Amino acid sequence: MSRYRRSLRLWSGALTAALALTVTTVGQASAADVNNARNAGFESGLSDWTCSAGSGTTVSSPVHAGTAALKATPAGQDNARCSQTVRVQPGSTYTLGAWVRGGYAYLGVSGTGTTDVSTWTPDSTSWKQLSTSFTTGSSTTSVTVYTHGWYGQAAYYADDVSVFGPDGGGGTDPGPAIPAAPSGLNVSGTTSSSVSLAWNPVSGATGYTVYRDGTKATAVAGTSATVTGLAASTSYSFRVTATNAAGESPKSAAVTGTTNQPNGPGPALPKHAVTGYWQNFNNGATVQKLSDVPSHYAIIAVSFADATSTPGAVTFDLDSAGLNGYTVDQFKADVRAKQAAGKRVVISVGGERGTVTVNDAASAANFAGSVYSLMQTYGFDGVDIDLENGLNATYMTQALRSLSAKAGPSLVLTMAPQTIDMQSTSNAYFRTALNVKDILTVVNMQYYKSGSMLGCDGKVYSQGTVDFLTALACVQLENGLAPSQVGLGLPASTRAAGGGYVPPSVVNNALDCLTKGSGCGSFKPPRTYPDLRGAMTWSTNWDATAGNAWSNAVGPHVHGLP
Repeated sequence: MSRYRRSLRLWSGALTAALALTVTTVGQASAADVNNARNAGFESGLSDWTCSAGSGTTVSSPVHAGTAALKATPAGQDNARCSQTVRVQPGSTYTLGAWVRGGYAYLGVSGTGTTDVSTWTPDSTSWKQLSTSFTTGSSTTSVTVYTHGWYGQAAYYADDVSVFGPDGGGGTDPGPAIPAAPSGLNVSGTTSSSVSLAWNPVSGATGYTVYRDGTKATAVAGTSATVTGLAASTSYSFRVTATNAAGESPKSAAVTGTTNQPNGPGPALPKHAVTGYWQNFNNGATVQKLSDVPSHYAIIAVSFADATSTPGAVTFDLDSAGLNGYTVDQFKADVRAKQAAGKRVVISVGGERGTVTVNDAASAANFAGSVYSLMQTYGFDGVDIDLENGLNATYMTQALRSLSAKAGPSLVLTMAPQTIDMQSTSNAYFRTALNVKDILTVVNMQYYKSGSMLGCDGKVYSQGTVDFLTALACVQLENGLAPSQVGLGLPASTRAAGGGYVPPSVVNNALDCLTKGSGCGSFKPPRTYPDLRGAMTWSTNWDATAGNAWSNAVGPHVHGLP
């Protein structure tokens, strides 16, 4: 921090090395505001601009608007300053703006004859608007407006520079027109007392106004805002407009944001929890409504979301016919009832036959957007990742980060990898879990349909034994996951999976071995993990088929762990 502050002080002393625009004033203010900058969008290359040490050039991509933008690259002791002279009027107020992205970017003005001002932003992967205002002195006929990068940092881009104010006689760009209505308005996060919003930038806008239920809530310069002071568990309608010196745009399309319940979406998950998969299909197991799931299950994973024709996107359709006429309205009401009872209901993505693929930025965005839409439609608390045909760690991480940004801190994120997926931190599934560790609820690895695997002691263990459960859990516990993020996933009966079933008593012995050091087989963990989250089963339907023997035995045992 001390080095950073010193750098800022050095920068303030080196302001004259910045990208500069000189503005000259003549006469008295009498005309409508215009943009006094010339070649403000760099459509004519570097005409009217001067860049230090040959640091500037124009590029066709990325651009904020039009067909060109400035790219300036700091090097050595040069911070990539470019400049232009524009005439203005004395004793007048001007609004200075520019759109920037890339490395550190600074925008400011000097030689005003009054108070010189500046603003800046750190590196950004998308276009951001910098804006400030200044007043010229009574005899000021020119000022220097600048933007520049910073030493040792990446190149920055600038576009659509503007100096709006009284016509100084030297500008050629037209004054501002009323901007278009913003698009892409979405809810990016919620708490019990606030709703966060984001939208796409509008060309020519210098600010934005957010309306809540038709009343102005806040005004901001950027393309995001958080509206606070809201009531818990309440839905609000939001719209946003774009503004500049010419006026205010029409309102955007409305979005609805619903605040969380007090202290989140409901009571916090218990320290130790049982997860159960609920089947949205009839495969011979007991057909259930969500309301039929026993109270021992704290997390219910609705199986499954289905892939769509859009890469990465998923959808969910309740199989009312296969579930004996269970309606969507009944299902939604049962989700709310489970949540009111302190349970969490998540939508599971994948399964043995799942074909969801997230392998690039577009499909990651589609995944996050579609899952969040399902959360809003059905009331799901989050998502379960059960992709048994592999995943891309980079883009699944990106998708889950994006979903977290939309859903906020109340998101429940669970995973159900196969044993092979968690043998090493180099595996994509394990890497993904570690990448999102700060937002991860629990990994319930499937200790079935597996065959033999390595334990954390390097020895081989066969499925169907207490040692298989404890030695493989140890791999996760000793390689980055918190104990509260580890659960043991087992079949509810011999009919539920092709192999790996163990009696509930073996599950309980493994839980005791990991949390208390008792009930172990030949494998002894290097330490105990009293915060171990608990256990999972496939499925609540197969559990019901066997008279709920699994949950009746494992449920109370999990709840009674230290």
